[in-house]
Amino acid sequence: MGVVLFLGISAWLARFLTTDNLEREEDVALIRAEARGDASAIISRLENCRASPSCVATARQNAADPRLRRPGEVKILSLTSATANSPGGATGKTRVAWTVLGQTAVVQCVDVRRTGNALTGVDVKLLSLSRPIPNEADC
Repeated sequence: MGVVLFLGISAWLARFLTTDNLEREEDVALIRAEARGDASAIISRLENCRASPSCVATARQNAADPRLRRPGEVKILSLTSATANSPGGATGKTRVAWTVLGQTAVVQCVDVRRTGNALTGVDVKLLSLSRPIPNEADC
């Protein structure tokens, strides 16, 4: 009985701890699309962005911004999520500092919504991506 309980708790804990990785993967894919200058990919990665003229406009501005278009591999310097370690659903901002080696750092905010829980599964939706903010600024 103790072994079954231990395995159950271990499985729940592993699932809970991988939730932050899921958000990070989504954030990185969004930033990669931005660095490629791919407005369509940015818009498709943001939940309901196509229905929001301001979201579409920001995505297009970011895709066309020469400070953000960068060839090479995107490196995440820092990722601070307001929804990290949330046992259930949560909505908040994630501050992402990123670069491509040899370039200056960029800091942006991503609105994130997590739904579900570690037992039933977690879903992460990205809601919006900001224009660049000052490097020391909070979201």
